[in-house]
Amino acid sequence: MKWGIGTPLHLIPDLRRRWVLRKSPAGPLRDYLEAPFPKSSMDYREVALLAVDIETTGLDPKRDAILSVGCAEVQHNRIDLGSACHRLVRTARAIPEGSAVVNWITDDQAAQGKCLEVVLAELLERLAGKVLIVHHATMEKGFLGNACRRIYGVGLPLLIIDTQALAKRIYERRHIPYEGSDLSLHALGVGYNLPRYRAHNALSDALATAELFLAQASYRDHGKGVPLRDFLAW
Repeated sequence: MKWGIGTPLHLIPDLRRRWVLRKSPAGPLRDYLEAPFPKSSMDYREVALLAVDIETTGLDPKRDAILSVGCAEVQHNRIDLGSACHRLVRTARAIPEGSAVVNWITDDQAAQGKCLEVVLAELLERLAGKVLIVHHATMEKGFLGNACRRIYGVGLPLLIIDTQALAKRIYERRHIPYEGSDLSLHALGVGYNLPRYRAHNALSDALATAELFLAQASYRDHGKGVPLRDFLAW
């Protein structure tokens, strides 16, 4: 893998994808890696996007477990509700009480879920050739990347739009002071007059993230289109 200080930012994700592809064993991750990322010069409206949210037992990808995954496809400034998907993940350990209170996922419910390998394989199939939309990318990058390293032996290159990072950019460009709480998915949704959903459900949070991105993009678009690179978290 050869890139350095002079490598254009928009080339690095695809270089990493091809590098990891050479090390990846046959299977769902390799199938995902074989699909090139969309070009960053494309109009974002023409790019296939996938809004994703995960719920976990905690904040540490090395210690905590994924409990559920929700996703929905976005393209042409529309959310495809027919593509919406919610999966519970069966865990080997008891779910901490604090986590159950936040996520509303109990041990009995998790026992009815699918194993992480199956859920991850399905998500990778849906994500192939698309850009990931998340709110606070550190969580999804950390947990999904760690899951891929544990299951497939290599990490997970991603092309990401982070709606929280976009919100920061908007506040800073407009010289608007903000606090950490102003960047929550709920608070930003209220600011854009978006529908209210119950928090900490992977599917409703994925839909809320998709709606937030479309609202943020509309403030840049004005019907003229915007290149995908303007929204990416490099």
